[in-house]
Amino acid sequence: MKLGIVGLPNVGKSTLFNAITNAGAESANYPFCTIEPNVGMVTVPDPRLDYLAQMYQPKKLTPAVIEFVDIAGLVKGASKGEGLGNKFLDNIRSTDAIVHVVRCFDDENIIHVDGSTDPRRDIETIDLELIMSDVEMVERRIDKATKAAKGGDKKFAHEAEVFQGLLEHLNNGKSARSYDCDADDMELIRTSDLLTLKPIIFAANMDEFGIADYKNDTYYQTVKSIADGENAQVLPICACIEEELAALDKDEQEMFLGELGMTESGLDRMIQCSYTLLGLISFLTCGPDECRAWTIKRGTKAPQAAGKIHTDFERGFIRAEIVAFDDLKACGSMNAAKEKGLVRSEGKEYVMQDGDVTLFRFNV
Repeated sequence: MKLGIVGLPNVGKSTLFNAITNAGAESANYPFCTIEPNVGMVTVPDPRLDYLAQMYQPKKLTPAVIEFVDIAGLVKGASKGEGLGNKFLDNIRSTDAIVHVVRCFDDENIIHVDGSTDPRRDIETIDLELIMSDVEMVERRIDKATKAAKGGDKKFAHEAEVFQGLLEHLNNGKSARSYDCDADDMELIRTSDLLTLKPIIFAANMDEFGIADYKNDTYYQTVKSIADGENAQVLPICACIEEELAALDKDEQEMFLGELGMTESGLDRMIQCSYTLLGLISFLTCGPDECRAWTIKRGTKAPQAAGKIHTDFERGFIRAEIVAFDDLKACGSMNAAKEKGLVRSEGKEYVMQDGDVTLFRFNV
């Protein structure tokens, strides 16, 4: 999973990126201190995997990972080449989802590119640039489909019609995410790799005072209302607190979070948001050689899940031997789970569930 961290200059993108990845991206109080996208890999915390590691003492432990990309600050006119312009937009295209960091704090010592804190204005600024970039792509798609339709192919005529409707929607300042059409037409639209079609998490970056009572914070409520209108995720977070947490060991982190009245770090909550937003789950494989978490889309069937491990597993799939993690933990061992009949043999139509501990049988 690849998440792009975006936002206006000086909203806390790089501070947040540094904190959650410990990658050390430069952070400075001026626009465009991030010139090239900084990339950091983050392991996904999973207590189930830790438990399996204690059970099997494997030679190798492999958690799921998320790739975060810190993308340079956007300004008005980016879709026309202002600031870092199209380079910024191209970097977003390669991500699975967008984490839009929105400034929700006042600080006269940190310059705001537009002179004041206004989450709605800031969100609209970025949305507009992404929409304008999508407009250009949709216009090219319409032109291409219209030319192809002159040969009498109804498929291309329908394609031109679908994208013309989308173009009108975009020209009204609305994202492709909010376009109302049937499932087949949306699948067609998804082939165009539009920026405003990507799932989004609004990270409301607050100061320590705001995060302590975020539900009553005016800035946060503004961001939440916008997120609710787009069926997006909203995440209250304090980049400065995350930065302090990143410098502590695990025990100190738990103590610090407890003092703040929190149970989880912003990173853990962001990962949960990401999995929910993208409809992801994890299944687990285990043994003396390796215990590993594998990320798949919710609704994935057993052969396709096997293919995540190796294409031969999917091609030669015979069956999957599966036990729910909670059942395995309750039994204390795989043999005990088998004796109680909790290890099931599942076929090609089985839909994988979150936490399935799985052994795939295949023959190529």
